[in-house]
Amino acid sequence: MTLWLRKRTISSSLVLLTALTVFSASLFCSVQTVSAQEEAAPAAEPAAEPAAPAAEPAPAAGTPASAPEQKSIFSWVLTALRYYFFIFLAISFVFVALLVMNLLSARRDNIVPLALVESFEACLEENKVQDAYDLAKEDESFLGKVLSAGLEKVSQGYDKAIEAMQEVGEEENMKMDHSLSYLALIGTLSPMVGLFGTVDGMIRAFSVIAIAGSTPQASELADGISTALLTTLIGLFIAIPAIAFYNILRNRVDRLALEVGITSEGLMSRFQSSGQQ
Repeated sequence: MTLWLRKRTISSSLVLLTALTVFSASLFCSVQTVSAQEEAAPAAEPAAEPAAPAAEPAPAAGTPASAPEQKSIFSWVLTALRYYFFIFLAISFVFVALLVMNLLSARRDNIVPLALVESFEACLEENKVQDAYDLAKEDESFLGKVLSAGLEKVSQGYDKAIEAMQEVGEEENMKMDHSLSYLALIGTLSPMVGLFGTVDGMIRAFSVIAIAGSTPQASELADGISTALLTTLIGLFIAIPAIAFYNILRNRVDRLALEVGITSEGLMSRFQSSGQQ
């Protein structure tokens, strides 16, 4: 069961990462297309303009009449982000991998499988306690671990069995909470990286004003300001879904963990009523 879960996690992660790669490539192609159209538009405008006076073409012979080179949006973003691009890219990959892993582990089949409940109850009805124990022991789900721990201690009394089940349940719940906490860490760390980039970009922008002997050019100021704004935007873009998924999955895990406790105690209650202490 664990090996299967790992394979599903790896395959799902590869699928999502491939989708992100395809989306980024399509975005880059669309940005390049838009940029090419924007560059072609100014070239057609001079042909439609009326002929200039005879005195104006003379200065144009000495200086080439070439428009300033335009950058695409994608290249401008890469230039503005600098090394922050690779930091956010690494955080994004880790976020996708953790999200897929937690989505798979928070499924009902991995916490409260219905097939285990039915098979376990059928074994107990036929008084096959050993078969029920083997069935729970071989199952890697949350409920399987809780039931196997209870059956191991049922010979010492019903209270000991319930205590063992509660200990295992708390341990498994803590493991799932720890796995989910990394999503909350990304939700906290990402905007902090964005804030660091904001401060860095503003310092670069104001240093241009402080060091320049004359009035600085707008393009020099825009370099630092664009870094400040883009790092904040991307940091929030990663943090918002990370925090949202963390809270959604946390509530789901707590609800399913409560269902495990109720189901396991209901299945083990027959040992109390039958007087097996």
